[in-house]
Amino acid sequence: MFISKARGFSALASAVAGLAATLLIGVSTAHAAFPDKLIKIIVPFSPGGGADLIARTVAVELAKELGQQVIVDNKPGGGTVIGSDLAAKSPPDGYTLLLSSIAHSVNPALAEKLPYSTEKDFVPVAMLVRSPNVLVVRADSPYKSVKDIIEAAKAKQGVLTYASPGNGTSSHLAGALFEDLGKLRLQHITYKGSAPALTDLLGGQTDILFGTSGSVGPFIDSGKLRALAVTSAARSSAYPNVPTMVEAGVPGYVTEGWYGLHAPAGTPAAVIEKLNAAVRKAANTDFFKSKLVHEGMVAQTGTPADYEMYVRAEIARWSKLVKTNVITK
Repeated sequence: MFISKARGFSALASAVAGLAATLLIGVSTAHAAFPDKLIKIIVPFSPGGGADLIARTVAVELAKELGQQVIVDNKPGGGTVIGSDLAAKSPPDGYTLLLSSIAHSVNPALAEKLPYSTEKDFVPVAMLVRSPNVLVVRADSPYKSVKDIIEAAKAKQGVLTYASPGNGTSSHLAGALFEDLGKLRLQHITYKGSAPALTDLLGGQTDILFGTSGSVGPFIDSGKLRALAVTSAARSSAYPNVPTMVEAGVPGYVTEGWYGLHAPAGTPAAVIEKLNAAVRKAANTDFFKSKLVHEGMVAQTGTPADYEMYVRAEIARWSKLVKTNVITK
């Protein structure tokens, strides 16, 4: 009887081991086959802006690298919260990605309550680009320099307006930093993306805009907007004759926008690794780089760990400024 039970346990153990091996083989095969269908990049901004341009450009190259169609799904609103929430709640299988930006790092401090956890509900895939903002005004604006804006703003505190694609965006943060370092008070007017913000700036409804190079570049080139300064530490290769904010008279002013890709938490490490490799190759193509150079952006990729470290540092930086009321909720 003891022998019979032992044989029974042995048979059961063998069956369990066989089932586990089968499951592991199945999982491994599934990861090896990734991707076997369409991949979607959620862009939490409206079509036509700098973020949209970056997403659509990298989508073209990712499709070549991965052998599957990669599409862009614009979900603007809520200072990127709407699109980010949709991405966070998507299946963690690698087929839904989020184009993350500087808003991803400031929203935890800026928003009263987020429907997701920035640090727990996402995993990093890779950083894509760094992008300085460009301070622009309409071509017929009376403001010919940054000093003109400062003088006008100080003469009428709280009257001049600056547009942004939403709370927590690089445009918003650039404007808030300008207020702080310039000792100014401006009206912040938010929109659901760069396109509507630019429409109102061009239409005379707002006075200034700190736009991404990708969104304001075509209007600068066409002569509809005038660039007064860039927010990076050094001048932009796209606008070498445009001074930095420091050169224009605002000591200590440096900030840049950035973009990368995140996936829902729980996405298998093997899938993240495959996506990261594809992103790094895509970002190194002549097609991708040529788009960036024309828009004054700089490609910057790396490992998922590199991107996670960068985002955590940005969260700490902007959280401090929110707590000291430099950026208001």
